Amino acid sequence: MNLPLAALVMGLALAGPAAAQDLAAGAVEVRERALKDTTAWDIVESLTTEVGARPTGSPAMERAKDWGIAKLKALGFQNVHAEPFVAGAWTRGPESAEVVAPYAQKLQILGMGRSPSTPRGGIEGELVFFDSLEALTAAPLGSLNGKIAVINQPMLKAQDGSGYGFLNRNRTRGPGEASKRGAAAFLVRSLSTDDTRLPHAGALTWPEGVKPIPAAALSVPDAQLLDRMAARGAPVRVRLNMTSTMTDKALAWNVVGEIPGSAPGEIVVVGGHLDSWDAGTGAIDDAAGVAITTAAAKLAGSAPGGLRRTLRVVMWGAEEMDYSGAAYAEAHKDEVAAMVMVGESDTGPGPVWRVRLPKGSAQHPAMRAFTAALAPLTVVVAPEPSTFGGSDVAGLIKLGAPVASLSPDATRYFDLHHSADDTLDKIDPRDLAQSVAVWASLLYAVGASDVDFRALAIQ
Repeated sequence: MNLPLAALVMGLALAGPAAAQDLAAGAVEVRERALKDTTAWDIVESLTTEVGARPTGSPAMERAKDWGIAKLKALGFQNVHAEPFVAGAWTRGPESAEVVAPYAQKLQILGMGRSPSTPRGGIEGELVFFDSLEALTAAPLGSLNGKIAVINQPMLKAQDGSGYGFLNRNRTRGPGEASKRGAAAFLVRSLSTDDTRLPHAGALTWPEGVKPIPAAALSVPDAQLLDRMAARGAPVRVRLNMTSTMTDKALAWNVVGEIPGSAPGEIVVVGGHLDSWDAGTGAIDDAAGVAITTAAAKLAGSAPGGLRRTLRVVMWGAEEMDYSGAAYAEAHKDEVAAMVMVGESDTGPGPVWRVRLPKGSAQHPAMRAFTAALAPLTVVVAPEPSTFGGSDVAGLIKLGAPVASLSPDATRYFDLHHSADDTLDKIDPRDLAQSVAVWASLLYAVGASDVDFRALAIQ
């Protein structure tokens, strides 16, 4: 036994039952195997190579469903199956944008999910610039009649991805607010921290009773270009041509596999989302999350002594359009009481730098074993409890499931996500392995112990 592990075991032995020693040793053993294991890399390489981009409702998404079932079976998961549900699906067609005055130039855009097509022949209009959603909503109704509204707000690069959280409303709410004010179309500076001429896609929402208008994301350099044109004083006019189709009746699937535990009726639910946007191959968003949680569950489940709790991995099938989490929660609402913990990996391949645990659980021997095992991995255990774990588990959390939140370093994530740059070469296998090690240690500590997060939360 090496000295760090000996010290860890001795400390836990003084603070808890003998089982704590086994948890401590097991968490370290799982961590060490995970750092050397290539399962996660093999999974993300396989999905991005053999399927590629996989928007909900596309033939590729059906292939991804079949891929997921085959992969889980090959890895030894049990009760492998696909759970179908109905989702909305948006499909991109040909699209283009260009400045027609004062200086003719091509622009790089990506239409946003739920955007309608332009009329045949396109739309041409004068741009009206806003530096925030607040500025747009302050514009009087009718003030944008026939114009194209543009929100051109830079995004902050941050380790915790908070810049995206703050600006996400520009994309999701901006088109509806522009339509209320009479705009013929809407453009937004991509929610991105990159410097490439690759726009970043994403979904939007339409408020009840608001007329949908064509809406697209601009690449960051093109948004800056339009700003410079506007600064010269002459009106800027743009022509948009966009085609797309939207259905509310697409078939989608959540793909499920389990590693059974010895205690019936106790489940840990984790996963990533299988769908992706169409521009790249969905490597960081979210083949990486699928790979991390699948590999972590496999490693935790094969630890000596086995697990008490069943580990259930879900590959959610319609996260980008925000359907799969609600569908899963509805289908499993009667099972939430049996869910010991839930979590989702959906912020890229790591490395994990921060962990938030369920309320009141930090001093439980199982969580002490887990957090002690993190010592070599440079991970901070935040004092505040977890409240959010990903959009696909949000419905389960609302129904009362405890959640753990693991935060990968997102400094570069928003250079890539939802863009053509979301490809396998952007993943560092060492970072991926570190993320697997953190997740696997957590799943082992929860799965092999009797920790009751609900009871700890009310003490």
